[in-house]
Amino acid sequence: MTKQTIHIPTGYKPSPLGPIPEDWEVKRLGEICDIDKESLSSKTDPEYKFDYISLSDVDSDNFEISTSKQIFKTAPSRARRIVKKGDVIISTVRPNLQAFFLIKNNVENLIVSTGFAVLTPQKNVLGEYLIQYVFSDKVSRQFFQLVVGSNYPAVNSSDIAHLKLAIPPIKEQEKICNVLQLWDTAIAKQTALIEKLTLRKRGLMKQLLTGKKRLEGFGGEWKKCTYSNILSEVKRTLIWDEDELYKLISVRRRSEGLFFRESLYGREIATKNLRPAKTGDFLISKMQIVHGASGLVTEEFDDAKISGSYISLVSKNSDVLDIKYFNLWSQTPIFYHQTFVSSFGVHIEKMTFDFDTFMSFSMPLPPIKEQHAIVLLMDSLNKEIEIAKEKLSHLQNQKRGLMQVLLTGKKRVK
Repeated sequence: MTKQTIHIPTGYKPSPLGPIPEDWEVKRLGEICDIDKESLSSKTDPEYKFDYISLSDVDSDNFEISTSKQIFKTAPSRARRIVKKGDVIISTVRPNLQAFFLIKNNVENLIVSTGFAVLTPQKNVLGEYLIQYVFSDKVSRQFFQLVVGSNYPAVNSSDIAHLKLAIPPIKEQEKICNVLQLWDTAIAKQTALIEKLTLRKRGLMKQLLTGKKRLEGFGGEWKKCTYSNILSEVKRTLIWDEDELYKLISVRRRSEGLFFRESLYGREIATKNLRPAKTGDFLISKMQIVHGASGLVTEEFDDAKISGSYISLVSKNSDVLDIKYFNLWSQTPIFYHQTFVSSFGVHIEKMTFDFDTFMSFSMPLPPIKEQHAIVLLMDSLNKEIEIAKEKLSHLQNQKRGLMQVLLTGKKRVK
């Protein structure tokens, strides 16, 4: 078997990370950063006050950190590592969070738990460049090769020192960071826009679904209707076929909709109690409803299969209740409270839904034309949010593409 020859372009040289520009170097993280440079110890003043960051204080989706006030004598035993301006902190426990943060502001008395590694960049590397690089595929692949343990996966700080990075001259680091930060700014603005649109939608829903705000052209009183009078449970049968491929669906928590779980042949399914779900069904997870696991079956999921742990509801009379309107109502705090008090058990993760209790509750119901109008308005707001999310995804993909070429030297910044 012949070895594949790697073409090295003019002005580039081979490296453990592939071809890189001749004036770049490959360095181990331990060569360019001090790792866990300073820590609290038994000699620390018991009355020492500090701001503390644990893994539970990190939102890795939005890259935000919250802190708690602590005193050393009563602080968690894991509160140890000292952080200063310019440091980069990396989560080493539960590394799938991919939590990397650059401390940009002046901080005093900031401590993180031993679930983080604290990197203090040396003079030949910028913290901004380091934080961009650790998000790149080049580091991610190396990082996850270091993970040990299955029940509680983690990476040892001593192993992080061996991660390899491609380091350009300091001036080029600055230019690369300037380019990537333009995309970071655009991504942050788009994220803020999505949050604003989502909050606007929630505020309108709260007012429109309770009658505190009425759409133009609608008046009159609403009716208070018990669920038993406007909803019916449906239990469809399924003719079992061991050779049929069944598409299985589940409902996400927090009213986040349905999703395809997996597809299995009948012979691969042990508990053969599946039922078909149809467009317009409203599904309630008996085991997860206390976490907001309910949602409407749309055309995308028509005839997919649900297990016996779901309840399917339909509108008794479409001239009285638009099931899409009920789906909106299911996202309100009132509905959440009703499902919670309809559930019983000693622990929230083991509570079971009592359907009869739930059906005794009620909701305020506007005339059907007003229901339709509210649904149309919310659909338009959802579409606006969806378009904004697509733009965000496009920006994120653009940045990933730039990182692939800028952080490897394939494209140079003039």
